[in-house]
Amino acid sequence: MPRQITTAPEARGRRDFLKVLGGGALASALVFNRLSAAAKPGSKPIHGLFPIGSTPFTDSDKLDLECLAAEIKFLNRGGVHGVIWPQIASEWTTLSKQERLDGAEAMVAAGKGGKTAITIGVQGPDMATVLEYTKHADKIGADAICSLPPANVTDENALFDYYQAIGTATDLPLFVQSQPIPLSMDLIARMFKEIPSFRQIKDEAGDTLARITEIRTRTGDGVKVFCGNGVRDMINELLLGAQGFCPTVDLADLYAQAYDLWYAGKRSEAFDMFARVLCFESVTQAVGAPGKYVLVARGVFKNTRSRRGAMATEMPGANATGAAGAAARGGGMPPEGRGGGGGGGRRGPSKPFDAEGEKTVRAALELLKPHLRA
Repeated sequence: MPRQITTAPEARGRRDFLKVLGGGALASALVFNRLSAAAKPGSKPIHGLFPIGSTPFTDSDKLDLECLAAEIKFLNRGGVHGVIWPQIASEWTTLSKQERLDGAEAMVAAGKGGKTAITIGVQGPDMATVLEYTKHADKIGADAICSLPPANVTDENALFDYYQAIGTATDLPLFVQSQPIPLSMDLIARMFKEIPSFRQIKDEAGDTLARITEIRTRTGDGVKVFCGNGVRDMINELLLGAQGFCPTVDLADLYAQAYDLWYAGKRSEAFDMFARVLCFESVTQAVGAPGKYVLVARGVFKNTRSRRGAMATEMPGANATGAAGAAARGGGMPPEGRGGGGGGGRRGPSKPFDAEGEKTVRAALELLKPHLRA
């Protein structure tokens, strides 16, 4: 039976972590061969808007595969560059292994023939499960993979071994998620040199604005920096050379237009497009709209059902601690109002979300309608 990645403090040392990896996973890491960093012919570009996929549930609390597929079609219609699922904002720790496998297959199937790159989150309770998710993503035709670090592991050699084992199992592009603590520049530079599939980082811990320049400098622009934390600093991050963004899905088509306009040299138009996102967010926050309500209003989801009350009940590892605390820290999981990022002193709603709030959100969407692509 594979050993689990433990969350105990004593797992922080490299020796203990290597024991956790287990014989098969460790052997896999030791036979690491240098995979070509070049993209496969026909592969989708890995840059731009990669929102964190929301997870729909039926009224009986089952994973809604139909709505999950509709989410991918929505992103394709909106010209969104990619998507990552399941991560913190996806309520990933509440999903069973079978739900994650079924969900990944539904998303990849729905994305066939489209331009949205499907990125599958592969973190799990132990290394054997992580590698199972990794190989499954490769087998079903995902475009990339993403992983949080294992919970409470801070030893840099152990973290390197973890990501090297994932990078050895497939040549799919690997997103490393730096959260809830910032990965050091030395570790990022080492992974860039020794793990050829690591060419993008979802960096959302520490001084993230300063880290964009540091990561670009240490890797010679070899690692693309993707920004999260609700993506409220998009213009600042673009000015610093960020090449990717991970908001929520509901307004991903607007974010994607802002990104495309910026890199087309139309910076003023990009500024205006991003301003529309912030204005709309002020409306949803004021009325306390649940994070999934905009997807309901836009015809993608059937309800706003969430399992957030059950967060971190399944996971003894990678990264249960980050999932449970992310909403409070602003580290990737949106609060009940859309967007995420922890609030930053913004005033919350004065009353619960109600029918009047629904009317307000839908009225705001009407104002945005000329700019919505999905």
